[in-house]
Amino acid sequence: EVQLVESGGGLVQAGGSLRLSCAASGASGFNFDDYALGFFRQAPGKERELVSCAARIFSHTDYADSVKGRFAISSDRAKNTVYLQMNSLKPEDTAVYFCAAVLAPYYSAGCAEYEYDYWGQGTQVTVSP
Repeated sequence: EVQLVESGGGLVQAGGSLRLSCAASGASGFNFDDYALGFFRQAPGKERELVSCAARIFSHTDYADSVKGRFAISSDRAKNTVYLQMNSLKPEDTAVYFCAAVLAPYYSAGCAEYEYDYWGQGTQVTVSP
């Protein structure tokens, strides 16, 4: 079992920045590097969508077209924490953001193709015009 705790959402004006954090923990033997990690978002009336993800050991990262060049995913492996830096925010970025994790095969270099098993509680990001 993996626990994910998110923080960092809030209200910001268009053009501003926010950084989401997602701290991961698990039972004895948990290894942060074994997991693909992702941030998803869901806006009212819309389906959940993948915003960004990172393959195990951050060997590869992926971004939705709508956030490329504005968002960046990173990690602090010593803290078992993954971050999503969001810059140049737009009102259409308003959503509840969730971090997620899935145990990935050692040979895996992908992250977008997985069904994620573990989810954070979600954090609201609101971007005003």
